[in-house]
Amino acid sequence: MLYPLKFKPVFKDKIWGGQKIRTSLGLDFSPLPNCGEAWALSGVSGCQTLISNGFLEGNELNEILEIYMDELVGEKVYARYSNEFPILVKFIDANDWLSIQVHPDDALAARRKIGNGKTEMWYILDADPDAELITGFNRKMNAATYLEFLKQNRLKESLNFEKVEKGDAFFIPAGRVHALGPGIVLAEIQQTSDTTYRIYDWDRVDNEGKSRKLHTDLALEAIDFSHVDSYRIKYRNVPNKPATLVDCPFFTTNLLEAGQSTIKDYSALDSFVIYVCVEGKAELSSGTARVSLTAGEVVLLPATTEAVSLKPDPDIKILEVYIP
Repeated sequence: MLYPLKFKPVFKDKIWGGQKIRTSLGLDFSPLPNCGEAWALSGVSGCQTLISNGFLEGNELNEILEIYMDELVGEKVYARYSNEFPILVKFIDANDWLSIQVHPDDALAARRKIGNGKTEMWYILDADPDAELITGFNRKMNAATYLEFLKQNRLKESLNFEKVEKGDAFFIPAGRVHALGPGIVLAEIQQTSDTTYRIYDWDRVDNEGKSRKLHTDLALEAIDFSHVDSYRIKYRNVPNKPATLVDCPFFTTNLLEAGQSTIKDYSALDSFVIYVCVEGKAELSSGTARVSLTAGEVVLLPATTEAVSLKPDPDIKILEVYIP
């Protein structure tokens, strides 16, 4: 019988990474020079996370998906995604600017035969004073204007910079240009995809003096040039009641802040549920199974889960993720 599953993260060394995934989140790993990402839940080929608890310990995520199918993910989810787990969860430590980049949507990804598009969201776990990120444009744009800015090395003038602090959240639909700035640690929820088109990489080079590859032509067709009035997710956090951060075709993400024991009923939900712990700790129980959950950890609740009892110690903040 399936039970709440925990996983061993996959760690990624990045030119812009640091050490806060270890020092802030407390994730135990062999120290990397610049650990930029911890893939906490992944079915990406070659980067699958391994189960770390129970009788399925040591199995890859997609291995158990092939065995348990709709019992793990839900009937409608399995019919849509088959043996590919549709969500990728990361923790990211930006110690320097990430490249200015964009991701394709599903339609463009299908035309290019590169799997899924990539829509994502960010929840800020920690931010240095005056830390900022880029999301979208700060004015109305079109392809010709964009290319002119890019040619003149003035792209930054057209981009929307946002000051951030702990608890901020941002939705990054496929097509929106974006970049993280230094001093930010966040949780990222995204479609299962590893396709990124770099537009600009701050003229930096690696230890061998080489620049990273840019994808100017590939990115051009992917970019959504529209401008919106506000790029930040507005939400009201009420203790012991979920606050919806994102509700899109690819995932729903709610923020749950619990300071007392609560029971979550999932009997009517035809989907798995992911708990991403962003603050505090708690004990989860479902049937006879019990697991701990602390900041920096992820628990996957199979679609067969009827209900979960959550006992904070003394409180906890969780991103609750599922397929609508």
